Amino acid sequence: MRRRLIQSTLAVVLVVIAVFGLSLVIVETRTISNSAQERVDSEALRLASIVDSRILGAEDVTADILRNQVGKDQYAIIRMPNRPPITVGTKPPQGDVIQSSADGEEGERVTVQEPRSAVTREVGRTLLIIGAVALLAVVAAVLLAVRQANRLASPLTDLAETAERLGSGDPRPRHKRYGVPELDRVADVLDSSAERIARMLTAERRLAADASHQLRTPLTALSMRLEEITLTDDPDTVKEEANVALTQVERLTDVVERLLTNARDPRTGSAVSFDLDEVIQQQLAEWRPAYRNVGRAIVSSGKRHLRAVGTPGAVAQVLAALIENSLMHGGGTVALRTRVTGNQAVVEVTDEGPGVPADLGARIFERAISGRNSTGIGLAVARDLAEADGGRLELLQSQPPVFGLFLSRTPLLKKPDGEDQPTVR
Repeated sequence: MRRRLIQSTLAVVLVVIAVFGLSLVIVETRTISNSAQERVDSEALRLASIVDSRILGAEDVTADILRNQVGKDQYAIIRMPNRPPITVGTKPPQGDVIQSSADGEEGERVTVQEPRSAVTREVGRTLLIIGAVALLAVVAAVLLAVRQANRLASPLTDLAETAERLGSGDPRPRHKRYGVPELDRVADVLDSSAERIARMLTAERRLAADASHQLRTPLTALSMRLEEITLTDDPDTVKEEANVALTQVERLTDVVERLLTNARDPRTGSAVSFDLDEVIQQQLAEWRPAYRNVGRAIVSSGKRHLRAVGTPGAVAQVLAALIENSLMHGGGTVALRTRVTGNQAVVEVTDEGPGVPADLGARIFERAISGRNSTGIGLAVARDLAEADGGRLELLQSQPPVFGLFLSRTPLLKKPDGEDQPTVR
C-alpha cells in the first residue's frame, strides 16, 4: 500500500508538472522572442533618431561616432542618400538573426540586427530554471508522498496486527491513536471489541473454575457413597447408600443447571422459602464419613425449625464449601450453629483450628487468595452464591474461625422494575 500511495501521488505531480511546465515553456519562449524583437525595434528607432539629429545639426555621421550607440551583440547598417552605407558592429550569420528597420526624416534607413543565439541562450536559461523548479517539486512531492504513505500505511499495519492479536487470543486493548479520524474510529472499535472479548474470556474462565470447584464436592461425596456400597454386602446398607448417591446425583444436576443459568444471566435466581434444618442435616450426613476418616467430628446446634429464603441447592453448596474448608484447613470438631438476628437466619460454621491468618483478613473471600496450597476460589464462589439469593457470607471471627451465612427470613416480591423488595406483613 505504501508503494501504491507514493506512485499515485508522484504520478499526479508529474502530470501537473508536465501540463503546467509545458505551458510555461511555450509562454516564456514566446515572451523572450517578443522581448528580443521589441528590443531590436527600439534600438533601430533610437539609432535612426540619433542619425537624424546629427544630419540636421550638420554633424558627421561615421562608424566611430555610432559605435558606442550600438549594443555589444548588435549589428547596424545606416543607409543615407548619396552616401555609402555605414556598418557598425560584427555582422551575424545570415538566417539566424532578429532584424528591424527604421526610416529617418532625412531619408536615411537604419537596420539593426541581433543574432538569435542570444535569444536561444536566454530561453535555455529559462528552461533550466523551470527544470530545476520542476525537479524540486518532484523531490518535495516524493518526500510528502512518503510521509503521507507512512502516516496512513503504518497505522493500517498496526491495526492489522491488533486484529491479528485479537484473533490469536490476546484481547488486551492498545489505546493507541494516530491523528486520523477514520483510523482512530477503527482503533476505537478494535479496543471496544478487545474489552468485550476480554470480559467474555474472563467470564468463561470463571465459569470453568466455578464449575470445577462446585462439582468437585458432590462428586467427592458421590464417590464416597459408591465406595461404601462396594465395601458392604448388607442389602439395607446398599439401598441406603444408593439413595444417598441418588441425592448426590440430583445435587450435581442442580449445580449444572445453576451454572448454566448464571452463565446466561447471573441475576436470575429461584429463591424460595425452605426449611434450613433439612439442608443442614443433609450436609451433616454427607460429610460425617469424611470427618470420621480423619478422626474428627461435625455437629450442629442452635435454634431449630428455622425457615429461610433462598435456593436450597445454593445454600447447600455454600455450607459444603465452608465445611470442606474446615476439613482442609481447620482442626477439631466442626460446629454448625443456627440463630436469628432481626429478620435474618444465620448459620455459623466454626472449628477448633488455627483460624484465618491475620495478613488475609477480609481478603479471604477474594479469588486466588488462600492460606494454603489450594485453588483459592472456594470461599469466593460461596460468597457469590450467597449474594445471588440476597444473602451474604462474612468472616465473623478470625481465631478461632467463625463464618456466618446470613439469609433472609421474609419472602421477596418483585418491584415493577424487576428489583426485589421484602414482603410487608
